[in-house]
Amino acid sequence: MRFIWATRGRIWGFRFLRTGGVPNPLEVYERAFVRTDGAPSLLDRHGELVVVRFADPDGRSDRAGRTIPHDFVIFSADQDSFRSVDDARAALWPEVRKEYEAVWDMPSAPATAAAQ
Repeated sequence: MRFIWATRGRIWGFRFLRTGGVPNPLEVYERAFVRTDGAPSLLDRHGELVVVRFADPDGRSDRAGRTIPHDFVIFSADQDSFRSVDDARAALWPEVRKEYEAVWDMPSAPATAAAQ
């Protein structure tokens, strides 16, 4: 599954941890999330993209006490796989959980986002 993944850590702010292989993930992310109005949890379709946001399933929060959100933009090949936020979380979280566990408590964000 190819996707963009954006989140924040305990100390570091919003970062792309996966870029989906696109040269400018911010451009794609902003276009995909334009209609979301900051909803804490969502599943939306935007053209050939699936937009997903859910709170950290392991209950993590940042140093200010805010719940950590995980934002995903999934590319078209997988857009019919998800019928709900729960479906999306069940598919996406196992793919990124260990990767996130390794970086969320770092003093700064990882230097380079994965191109996956």
